[in-house]
Amino acid sequence: MSTGDLKSVIGDNLTRYRERIGLSQEEVGWRASLHRTEISQLERGMRIARADTLLKLACALEVPVGDLFAGLIWEPGQVQPGRFSLRGGGNAED
Repeated sequence: MSTGDLKSVIGDNLTRYRERIGLSQEEVGWRASLHRTEISQLERGMRIARADTLLKLACALEVPVGDLFAGLIWEPGQVQPGRFSLRGGGNAED
């Protein structure tokens, strides 16, 4: 899985949880002390969030931080480096 796929999955999860509780990108940004454009870029998979940003977003959305990684699994490396892959065909569970 590429970094682009990782960004897309996290962005999709962020969008789903935000819409589930009925918040705008601006409201999430305000709750997380982030700018609305950063929320937009994260949701569209244009950038990857740092750990502190993921924690802020999870708290703003009132979900465990791990929920933003739904649908991803880490495959540890043996001879080759580890990598992320999609769980169960690529669809994150709701």
